[in-house]
Amino acid sequence: MNEHVKSYLNEILPTSPDWAKKLEGEAKENHVPIMDRVSMNFVMQLIRIKKPKRILEIGTAIGYSALRMVEASPESKVVTIEKDEVRYQQALNNIKANNKEDRIRVLLGDALEKLKGLEDNSFDFIFIDAAKGKYRDFFILSEGLLVNDGLIISDNVLFRGYVAKPEEAHRRHEKMVEKIRVYNEWLFKHTNFSTSIVPIGDGVAISLKNNKKGNYLHE
Repeated sequence: MNEHVKSYLNEILPTSPDWAKKLEGEAKENHVPIMDRVSMNFVMQLIRIKKPKRILEIGTAIGYSALRMVEASPESKVVTIEKDEVRYQQALNNIKANNKEDRIRVLLGDALEKLKGLEDNSFDFIFIDAAKGKYRDFFILSEGLLVNDGLIISDNVLFRGYVAKPEEAHRRHEKMVEKIRVYNEWLFKHTNFSTSIVPIGDGVAISLKNNKKGNYLHE
């Protein structure tokens, strides 16, 4: 997103609640990756429109996005997965501080393993914001947990614009950029989902699960 546009949108966005501003400040100070305010506002709007009963989040960090999703839809329940023990504990503390323990359940562990243990396929909304190189694995394991007409949201799918100009990516990012490019192309070919990518923040992919299953192969 153009920096001037991003700055403009940040200026006109509603002010974050005090608790959210506190978490935003802590994340910035401690270099914890959380969604930027513009992207978070966009996801919250999708949730307001969708009104999901159950949300699955892959990548809790400090609990910021889970809390903001519940803010957008107070009746929703969130299951969120975090593999870093320190961040897991921070998320629990932040959720408790905001009295949302009855709305948000945090699971500690590798999402690739935890997803295999989730047999309940009644999630309406799934948010992927974890290790970018594993996005396709997360998606494959998640799609069976999603109801028809449910949404899977993938964050950071434009990765600083490098997916459009991979030759400009730093050498240490080359493999990740290639994996995201492959993931994006794979999403658009997935016959069980209709996908759009919105160039907001670092790029947000919105994948809608179709009612009728196709014959898609996980190549």
